[in-house]
Amino acid sequence: MQRTMSRTGLGLALAGLLIGLASAASAQDTDQQTTRTRPRIVIHPRNGQLSPNARRYCRSWLVQEYRVSGPVIVPRMQCWWQ
Repeated sequence: MQRTMSRTGLGLALAGLLIGLASAASAQDTDQQTTRTRPRIVIHPRNGQLSPNARRYCRSWLVQEYRVSGPVIVPRMQCWWQ
């Protein structure tokens, strides 16, 4: 009787392991399919006085804002052309 129960338990454990491996493999396949490289974005200035080689520089920082729910850290950014 004990031998039958141990074989049943072993069979269930192996079945669970195989199902887990199959789901992990399918999740890895979908991750590889959805991972893409980010496109390069080129931004051109509207102002015609800048040279064609002008670059856009940005400075970013974090600011603490006080809201009803309490203080929150939010990002800020300032950009300019040179």
